[in-house]
Amino acid sequence: MDALLAHLPAVNAAQLSPLLKELFLPVLGVSVFYTLLPALRFWYAEMTSPFRDMDGPRSPSLLMGSFKDIADDITVIAKWRQQFGRVFKYKGILSVTNLYIEDVKAMAHIAHNGHLYQKPEFILEDSKRLVGHGILALEGEEHKRQNQAFGPAQIRLLAEGFVTKSNQLRDVWNHQLKNPDGQVIDVYLGLRQMTLDVIGDAGFNYDFDALQQRNGKSNELADLFTRIIHSPDAQTASGFHLLQSMFPALRVLPLPGVRGLRKIAKRMMDISGEIVLKSKAALVNPHDLSGKRDLLSILLSANVSSDIPERQRLSDAEVIAQIPGFFVAGHETTATSSTWALHALSTNLRVQAKLRDELFTLETDTPTMEELNGLEYLDWVLRETLRLYAPVVFVQRVALQEDVLPLSQPYTDKQGNVHSNLVIPKGQMIHIPLLAVNTSTEIWGEDALEFKPERWAKLHDAAREIPGVYSNLMTFWAGAHNCIGWRFSIAEFKAILYALIRAFEFTAIPGVKIEATGALLVVQRPTVAGQKHGSELPVMVKRHMRSE
Repeated sequence: MDALLAHLPAVNAAQLSPLLKELFLPVLGVSVFYTLLPALRFWYAEMTSPFRDMDGPRSPSLLMGSFKDIADDITVIAKWRQQFGRVFKYKGILSVTNLYIEDVKAMAHIAHNGHLYQKPEFILEDSKRLVGHGILALEGEEHKRQNQAFGPAQIRLLAEGFVTKSNQLRDVWNHQLKNPDGQVIDVYLGLRQMTLDVIGDAGFNYDFDALQQRNGKSNELADLFTRIIHSPDAQTASGFHLLQSMFPALRVLPLPGVRGLRKIAKRMMDISGEIVLKSKAALVNPHDLSGKRDLLSILLSANVSSDIPERQRLSDAEVIAQIPGFFVAGHETTATSSTWALHALSTNLRVQAKLRDELFTLETDTPTMEELNGLEYLDWVLRETLRLYAPVVFVQRVALQEDVLPLSQPYTDKQGNVHSNLVIPKGQMIHIPLLAVNTSTEIWGEDALEFKPERWAKLHDAAREIPGVYSNLMTFWAGAHNCIGWRFSIAEFKAILYALIRAFEFTAIPGVKIEATGALLVVQRPTVAGQKHGSELPVMVKRHMRSE
């Protein structure tokens, strides 16, 4: 090697400087070009947009658009809706036009044409960077391939421990109550712990021991998930992480909270990998379930079946990435929904008493799912909670090709032109407001914002047009890309309310205002207004003394 180097021409510093300049400037120019290319594409699309004359709010920032307004106060979109109607535009990051479409006919078209409208690439990239190639981070053929492993038969297996764990939560709270007149309990914390135990046991045969904490300390994986979702700084860190997914050049910057967020996510994935390895080892014969009924064991066994083509099998990394998906689908959504139910019932004591009377028509602490499904008022309370407190406020989709979007009602642009449909260009961002449809006065009547389970006795005709996968609601979205866990979420919800409403009376604390936050993360969660404790729902809880 030394002999070879000796034959190379010598280059002094004076010769090297012009050479570096000649190389540096082109490399810098190419780097800047590819960094700005997404922005240039966005701005070109804006200049040629067919929606230049569509009404909408004024953008406060060229760089951030209205993103910060929405992040600070999700209700700002409802205010725009009142001002501009069911179809309008607003500016997102880099002033990219987002179409707000609150039209059930258009939403049905989008939901049932999943090959044309999918999650934006930056959202998928954000999920992949945090939790890998799980079902929450995929679209198209990859989503279809993994979704086959999460069919209704497998998901129904998750319902088996719901009643048992709900009764355990009842017993834990009963033990906490020292004052016969009741005391304040953070019900959201208990419900998160309980649903975490359920998904751990039924999802991947893992004992979180989150509810009882028999060993005297909390579970590491449970703590990590709490920090990544429920800590006071979670939304800020997740927002910056999303920006880095949108603009990769920003990944070199030490944005607040991002490094810590990724360290937490990495540790979560490491533990998830250990769980998968243990599950594999437990299946001595991968073709024989031998009593293993948790979802992960069934997934692993099905994955090596000769009935599944090689291209449809999940890699180890894909299997590991399912566990964060289990958290969201089988834990986070249910915990949040049932928490909002207790909030609604604590402020509607008549409804709570009526529900309790129905629940006591069953003389058992361990009802079957068939018995729970036979309780009509419980079903109405469930539907009304999911309508008024949809955990996921909105979804975003991007058009993969040009399309014509039908409208049930025409809209008028700023020039007075009436449009009966929307010509959607390729790459157009669309904001689909799930909660707004669930609470629209035009669909549900003037009392749409009131908690009234009795409305489900006779639905408005307009509500019957809603294309949701469950009960004329947009809560679980629609089409092939609906929430994979909606069936067991409903079953778990009923088991929770059955156990808790029979045992306790829940009353709102005077002077404590509860707000919904975190809508830009996975789900909207309750917090106390003016507090910075993260997600919580303090409620006055008292033992119910049943009169004979």
